[in-house]
Amino acid sequence: MRIDSAVARALALRDNSLAQISPPLQLENLPDPLPRNVLEIRHQVLDAEEIEITSLDADEILAAIKSKRYSCVTVTKAFLRSAALAQVLTNCITELLPGPALERAALLDSLPEPLGPLHGLPISVKEHHGMFGRMKSCGLVAYIDADPSGVSGVNDVLWAAGAVFYARTTMPQTGMQLETSSNIYGVTLNPRNLDLSAGGSSGGEAALVALRGSVLGVGGDSAGSIRAPAGNTGIYGFKPTTGRLSRRGAKGVPGGDGIIGAHGPMSTSRSALSLFMKTYCNSSPWQNDPSLVPLPWRDVQLPRKLKIGVIWNDGVVTPHPPVRRALEEVTSALRAHGDSFEVVQWTPLNHAKAYEISMGLYFEDGGKAIKKVLEDGGEAPCPLTQWIFDNELVKDRSKEEVWALKAERNEYRQQHNDHWLATADPDGHAVDAILCPVGPSAAPPHGKSTYWLYTSQWSLLEYPGVSFPVTTVDPAKDVKDHGYVPKNSRDKYNHDQYDPKTYVDAPIGLQIVTRKFEDEKCLAILEAIEKAMGR
Repeated sequence: MRIDSAVARALALRDNSLAQISPPLQLENLPDPLPRNVLEIRHQVLDAEEIEITSLDADEILAAIKSKRYSCVTVTKAFLRSAALAQVLTNCITELLPGPALERAALLDSLPEPLGPLHGLPISVKEHHGMFGRMKSCGLVAYIDADPSGVSGVNDVLWAAGAVFYARTTMPQTGMQLETSSNIYGVTLNPRNLDLSAGGSSGGEAALVALRGSVLGVGGDSAGSIRAPAGNTGIYGFKPTTGRLSRRGAKGVPGGDGIIGAHGPMSTSRSALSLFMKTYCNSSPWQNDPSLVPLPWRDVQLPRKLKIGVIWNDGVVTPHPPVRRALEEVTSALRAHGDSFEVVQWTPLNHAKAYEISMGLYFEDGGKAIKKVLEDGGEAPCPLTQWIFDNELVKDRSKEEVWALKAERNEYRQQHNDHWLATADPDGHAVDAILCPVGPSAAPPHGKSTYWLYTSQWSLLEYPGVSFPVTTVDPAKDVKDHGYVPKNSRDKYNHDQYDPKTYVDAPIGLQIVTRKFEDEKCLAILEAIEKAMGR
C-alpha cells in the first residue's frame, strides 16, 4: 500500500538522521519502563559538558560563543545529542540535520566576526516550515512526496542572522489539533508526564525545548498551537499579531483566510522570545513578504501602574483547581506590588459566540479539503481529526454563508475592541493586558485535547499572546470540587476528567494577552509580571 511505503520513507529519513549522531547515545542503562517524568534522564546519558551547554539559555549560549568559551561546533554537537535523546524519550523529532548543522557551525567558527545576532545559536523548527527543500509532511501522508520548497519567510531571516538549524519537530495530522499525533510518526509525549499530551500543533517543539534538546525553536499558532503546548510542558511560547512574522513557505491544509495563523518562538526563557522577535522584525522582512506590516521591533514605555484584567472563567468551561490556583498565585503577587499593578476582573465578551465563529472559519468547507488530502494519502483520520469532522459547528457552508460568518467575525472584533476600551471607565485607564488560562486544565491525557477556546479566542481577534510557566499540579492542594455543578456538556466533560493523580508533575502555564500590534508591550508586561513573581 502507498501509505506503508511513504511512511516507511519518512521514518527511514528520521532514523538515518538519528544514526548519524556521534558519539552514539549510550542507552543501555535507561530505566525500563521509563518513569512518567523523564526530565532528569538527560543527566544519565549526556556528558558533563553537554549538560552544561544545554542548561544555558539562548542569551547565555550566544555570550559563551562570543567569548570563545565554546565553539559553534561544540554547542551544535551538544544540542544534536540532546535532541536525539529527546526523541528517544518523547518521539518529538521528524529529522535531525547533523551533517548540514555541523558544516554550518564550522563555517561560523571560521569567520573573523559574528555573522549576526544569532551567531552559532542552534534553533529547532517545526516540520511544516520550509527548509532547504526538505520534506514538509504537515503530519499528512499525502504530503510526504509533495514537492518541497526551500523558501521560508522566518527561517531565511534566522539563517542570515547566524542561526544553526539542526532539528525538525513533529506536528499532528493536518496541524489543527492541540495534540501532536499522526499516522506517520505516532504520538509525541509530554516529558514531564508521559501519560499526558505535549500539546499541539507545535508539540514536538514543546517536548524538545522542555527536555533542553533546544532552547529556542520556531512554532506556529492558528488556534493555540504555540501557547497550549508551551503551557503543557512548562516553557515559554509567543504568538505574535498576525502580520508580524511571515508564513511564507510553510505547508498546510487547503483552506480560506477566515482566521490567519502566526508563526512565533518557543523557548526555555523569556529573554529568548524578545531576542527572536527583535532579530526578526528588525530585518525588514516585509521587503520579501508583502503580507507583513512594515513594523520594526519597538522599545515600549509601560505605564507607571499596569492595569491587568483577569479571566478566571471564560463563561463556557471552568478551569480545574490547579489552573485557578495558578491565577491566584500570580494575582496575589501583583496585588503585593500595588504601586505597580492594579488587578481587575475581566468580563469575557460572549466567548461561546467567538467559538462558533472560529470553528466555522477554520473549516469553511466542513473539512472536505482535509478529507481529500487524507484520501489522497490513503490514511484514516486520527481521533482528534475525526473529532473535528464530528463537531456540530463544522459544516460545509455556501459562499454566502461564509461571507455572513466573516461579517460576524468583523463585527465581533469591533465589539471586543469597544469592550476593551470601555475598561477605561471611570479612571481613564483601559486595561493594559489580560491574564488568563492557556486551557481549562493542565496538559490533558492523550486524545482528550478538545477545548480550544482559551487560546483560539485570541487567534480570532489576532491579538498577541504569550504563555509562561507558573506552577505544577499539587495533588495535596488541588483537590477536586465534588460539589461543583457543570454549566453545560463541555464543562461537564472537563470537570469529569479531573483527578489530581492523573496530572502529577504537570505544569500549569498562564497567558498574557494584549491588543493587536501590541506585541512589544505583551512581552514587556510579561517581564514586569514575572519580576513581581520574584523571577
